[in-house]
Amino acid sequence: MGYEFIEGNEAIARGAMRAGCDFFASYPITPASSILHYMNVLVPEAGGVVIQGEDEIASMGFCIGAAMAGRKVLTSTSGPGLSLYSENIGLAQMGETPLVIINIQRQGPATGSATKGAESDIQFTRWVTSGGLPVIALSPATVEEAYLLTYIAFNFAEKYRTPVFIMANKEIGVTKEAADLESIELPPLVERKKVPSGQKEYLPHLFEELDEVPAISDFGGDYIARYTTSTHDKTAYLVTKPDVIQEMIDHYFAKIENAIDDITLVKEDFQEGAETLVISYGIISRSAAVAISEARAKGIKISALVLQTIWPVPEKVIKAAMKGIRKIIVPEMNMGQYLIEIERLAATDVEVIGVNKMNTTLVSPQEIIEKGGLL
Repeated sequence: MGYEFIEGNEAIARGAMRAGCDFFASYPITPASSILHYMNVLVPEAGGVVIQGEDEIASMGFCIGAAMAGRKVLTSTSGPGLSLYSENIGLAQMGETPLVIINIQRQGPATGSATKGAESDIQFTRWVTSGGLPVIALSPATVEEAYLLTYIAFNFAEKYRTPVFIMANKEIGVTKEAADLESIELPPLVERKKVPSGQKEYLPHLFEELDEVPAISDFGGDYIARYTTSTHDKTAYLVTKPDVIQEMIDHYFAKIENAIDDITLVKEDFQEGAETLVISYGIISRSAAVAISEARAKGIKISALVLQTIWPVPEKVIKAAMKGIRKIIVPEMNMGQYLIEIERLAATDVEVIGVNKMNTTLVSPQEIIEKGGLL
């Protein structure tokens, strides 16, 4: 097809379809609403189902039911909607439910600036629900990355039986740019591990090793499939035994934390002898790239690390990038939500500088240069 002039939200919808998405439910919310519009056309054409829920709580409930019935599921929202999603996200984590959640972030808190961008929900996404279980969250910087990372998010959701987040924002979601989606090289499609027919019984959360991802049997399939929002054992029956409860919690953590190397997606641009490192993610990594180019033109040696995986924190890659570095610059469209993750990983003698604002406008290359001391 070649290059098209499309917005990030359309690229997300098409990435989901390429991954085999056949169920979508959401409630309209700026700046994510156009994903609903695109999916309302694309999914039924492919034989799937689209539901505009009466609210966000119901929409997440629809998604959980559909996912556990065997559908590949997508939903989309923005900050206030994610707040309403939160309890059902906990249910999806507890039930090991594969689905993808798109958050087209806007400036907050509360209603905030509903039509303006920010990276408002970085920490909220990590701690989105009670229990503090780990999450997988990916952050695109371009329309083409929105397509690719949505596709990969489905792979991660299916592979690890967990909700996966795409953390875009208004600047990516509703801004159009030239993109050649068909030329993007995609990894092989991952399908969830199903329980083979003929077994005596089905244990919904069966694992031998803590990081093993249990096989799944769809609701309405060959086996009775139990599902509960309460603490449970491998059979999905409610339990109150502390050792069993702890084993399940350890399992939820291990299946993601032990897979960090597989989940980690980054882009590296290292310069030999550099003592300054810019760590960025999302749309601001584009401003950072311009600032780095201008700094290098002045003879400043500087390296860049762009995080496409923001949760779980790719600590191994970040620490490796910090070797020999004396100053780290972290630009964000918030007041330093990921900065705290970099500060805790940096050595005490390394200067860590946040370039932060949350006034609905992008952090410019010049602001990164000035506040980062790259003059």
